[in-house]
Amino acid sequence: MEILRDDNGKKGQFTATINGEQAGLMTYTWAGDNRFIIDHTEANPAFSGQGVGKGLVMAAVDFARENQFKILPLCPYAKTVFERNADIRDVLFR
Repeated sequence: MEILRDDNGKKGQFTATINGEQAGLMTYTWAGDNRFIIDHTEANPAFSGQGVGKGLVMAAVDFARENQFKILPLCPYAKTVFERNADIRDVLFR
């Protein structure tokens, strides 16, 4: 799975592809200079059970850690990933 990030300065997205086909998408909105809101995560049903959604959230966590950003997960899926994985809460905006 390949995950790429695209950002226009106000909003951005992480896109997952598998074998050249879009497997999932996660969108975010900047909320200041050092935090962003994950507002939507979706996975292509054709790739169900392959960890696409979690992979997208983890890509956002890696991006946040590398840049000392915080994440506010408003998307229900992303929020659940944070609730189930204590080891990624260091980037959680509280």
